Amino acid sequence: MIDVAKVADEADVIVNGYAFTKCEQNIRVLNLKNPNRASVINEKSGVIETSMDDIEIAIIMDYYNRNKKFMEV
Repeated sequence: MIDVAKVADEADVIVNGYAFTKCEQNIRVLNLKNPNRASVINEKSGVIETSMDDIEIAIIMDYYNRNKKFMEV
């Protein structure tokens, strides 16, 4: 079981309920309201792994592109 509070505490940025956490060259994204929905994205190649649908992926990619400057990627 995912510890949502721990993920939120360790996140580099939280945008509208999505926790973005740097992990080596990738970014892990977790929907804090529905922890079964997660993705791993890469700035160069986009989505690597996901349990999100296409609409949610578009949303997180938009959030990421607007807020990546705050992650110091």
